[in-house]
Amino acid sequence: MSRADSRPSRRAFVRATGAVAATGLAAGCETPAARPGRPPSAPPGTGVTPTGRHQAGITLPQPAQSNLLAVVADLDEAAAPGPLLADLGNLVRTLTAGADPRLLGLPPGDLTVTIGVGPRLVRTAGAALPGAADLPGYSREEMARQARGGDLLLQICAGDALLLPVVASALLAQAGDRVRERWRQSGQRGPVTTVGHGVSAPRNLLGFVDGIVGPHTTAERRRHLWLSGPAPVAGGTIAVVRRMEIDLPRFAALSVADQEAALGRRRATAAPLSGGTAASDPDLGAKTPDGRYLVPADSHVRRANPRAVGVGLMLRRSYSIDQPAPGLLFISFQNDLRTFTRTLAHMEGSDALLRYTTTTAGATFLVLPGFDEQLPLGARLFA
Repeated sequence: MSRADSRPSRRAFVRATGAVAATGLAAGCETPAARPGRPPSAPPGTGVTPTGRHQAGITLPQPAQSNLLAVVADLDEAAAPGPLLADLGNLVRTLTAGADPRLLGLPPGDLTVTIGVGPRLVRTAGAALPGAADLPGYSREEMARQARGGDLLLQICAGDALLLPVVASALLAQAGDRVRERWRQSGQRGPVTTVGHGVSAPRNLLGFVDGIVGPHTTAERRRHLWLSGPAPVAGGTIAVVRRMEIDLPRFAALSVADQEAALGRRRATAAPLSGGTAASDPDLGAKTPDGRYLVPADSHVRRANPRAVGVGLMLRRSYSIDQPAPGLLFISFQNDLRTFTRTLAHMEGSDALLRYTTTTAGATFLVLPGFDEQLPLGARLFA
């Protein structure tokens, strides 16, 4: 049996995954600090409203909750997506309000549920719509058939890990026989570190601070994160979800200098190897006196740099995992799938960090625009 065939039962509670959070390949972060042009954060100690122009669980709350459970499922061919999504959206409102008995008395706290639909469903609404393209295959993948693709993404995040399987159970019960689960993955993030300019980031599974680069301001998010159209998808975004195992013993056997060369940043301070602070942009042209790049040619910072690739920014909301093996549940949000595909294509041949990873599950989803009591989830796309 492939490693990707293994998944916990629906009733299994989330395992604790250690104090470190999302890994080097892409741990994303949001910051609680305010700065000019930044969107507002959710007030501390309160719930996160599930309604509005955008779904919660992407840019709010800030910082991201410490626990996540992602469930990927397929829609039965006889089931209509519109009514299902409307039912799920209504349930999300009652769950986050603490008004559903299926919470079993647990307070919802900062619970968010973010729902996306896969390319097959998007194509039924329009083959040219954002989100209609499948995620291509890449090297260093070992995926079982059911671990590639999917029709439905349920991303459940909360500070309280006990909520995750309870909420997943309620959502799947509401869907009933209209959906069939493919796989699920739980994960955890650790505390974040302030790196400057109103940006904070967690230390990743490899020991490095990561997630510094991303669309942090309102203007950046308008340009790189949210879909502006067509009308049925405006306010949504495109998600990429990939589960990756990391060979920690092999990476840990490297010297600190070799680890830093693979990442392109100092492990202790997160400063790029070209100099400055953690908040400094890496100087990709800087060289040593003998002509070597200070940020090595095969370093992750260089190979994944959006300026070097020629793409926009992606917002990453990734979580570290310890089952089925130590690694990362990589989750990125962007308004153009090519932001991800071109970045990974640029990394594939020579990113030193990829030598320590194996991807065991992957899919892309159109994260639906926001909803409210008058406009059900998915109503504009699946009328």
